[in-house]
Formats: sequence, C-alpha cells, structure tokens
Amino acid sequence: MEYNTTRNGLVMREYGRHVQKMIEHLLTIEEPERRQRNAQAVIELMGFLNPHLKNVEDFRHKLWDHLFLISSFKLEVKSPYPIPTRESLSERPKPLPYPKRHPKHSHLGKNLEIVIKKALQEEDPDKRLGFANAIAYYMKLAYNNWHKEIVHDDAIQSELTGITDGQLTFTNTPYVKAFRPQDSRDRDRGGYGKPRQKFQHRNNGGGGGGRRSDNRGDRGGGGGFKKKRY
Repeated sequence: MEYNTTRNGLVMREYGRHVQKMIEHLLTIEEPERRQRNAQAVIELMGFLNPHLKNVEDFRHKLWDHLFLISSFKLEVKSPYPIPTRESLSERPKPLPYPKRHPKHSHLGKNLEIVIKKALQEEDPDKRLGFANAIAYYMKLAYNNWHKEIVHDDAIQSELTGITDGQLTFTNTPYVKAFRPQDSRDRDRGGYGKPRQKFQHRNNGGGGGGRRSDNRGDRGGGGGFKKKRY
C-alpha cells in the first residue's frame, strides 16, 4: 500500500496524481518516438481534465508549458511551442508605470482639463460653444453628485472663468440643465407626475348590498344563491 506520506508533492494539483505519474513515466521511456507519442496522449488527457482552459487564448500552449513544469523541465520531447525554462516561468512581469497626474481642480478630474485644453484650441465658434456647454454641464453634474444640491449657473460660470481665464462662456439654455434629485413628493407620484391611484378593496361578501340586474337580484339578503333541493 502506497500512502501520501511516502509520495512526492503534487506540482500542479489541478491535474491530479495520475497525470503526474504519467509524466514521471515519460521520463523513464528511452525510445524518442514512443516518448513523443505518449507525451501527445498526456497533453490530450490534460486538456480533457481541464475543459475551462479551452476558453483561454493559446490553451494548448499552456498545456505544453504545464507538461514541462510538472516534469521539472527534464522531459525531452518536441513541442510545437518554444520550450520554457524555469527562469522564464518564474520571471516576474515588469511593473506598469502608474500615471502621475496632479489636476488643479481635483473635484473635476484630469479628463476635464484635457477637454478644456482641446476646447481652447478650437477655432470654430460653434464647436467652441458646444465644448463650453458640455464642460459646463459636466461641472454642474459633478457638483450635484458631490453636494446633493442645485448649483446656480453663475457659480459654474465663475469657476469656468477662473479655470480658462475668461476664454470660455456657455449659454444658459437649452444646453445646460440642472440635475435635481428626485424628492419625496416626486416619489409619491406615479408615472409623469400624476398622483398614484388608491385602489379600494372590493366587497365580495353577500349582505343585502344592492339589487342585481337579473331576476335573482330580487331576492334580498344573502347574495342571491339558489338553495338546492334534495
């Protein structure tokens, strides 16, 4: 009986003990052609045991890399992909440079400064006015998101004048609209500002309520049910 305490550790647990034993058996095969055929069979089995790798780009390339990794890079077979080394798999990727941007107005963000710079370079007056209206609308939206209250257009124009040194002015209407959160009165109204209808419960009971249009309605009292005769 072979126990786990006497076995070597699993290199990749997702493939299991049997695949690792097969790869260890490949190292004992001396005939190159037979070793190559068995290696192809092990690759097919590894792909069958891990179907989620089929959705990954170049999944067969990953299977061959895992084959060499489990064999501790001692397996000598022909691979359709570059044979990896221990150093190449353990190599860490280069760190991505973090963008260091320091906006002058942090509550508006760096992207708005880029749009303002592009608007100042625009020579067409109509497009320049469109840029100004879009910038003012975004500034008003950002203000409402942070402060949860309506800001006057004069405050937006004053801040825009300070940012652009008075080079951009926006029109009051119809481009820039104030964003007002839905208050409790609007929530109590249904649809397009109409008050919600209050439905009353229907009285399904009997009780001498009114007369029915047919002949049975002339009977008062208990709802007009006809008694059965036995």
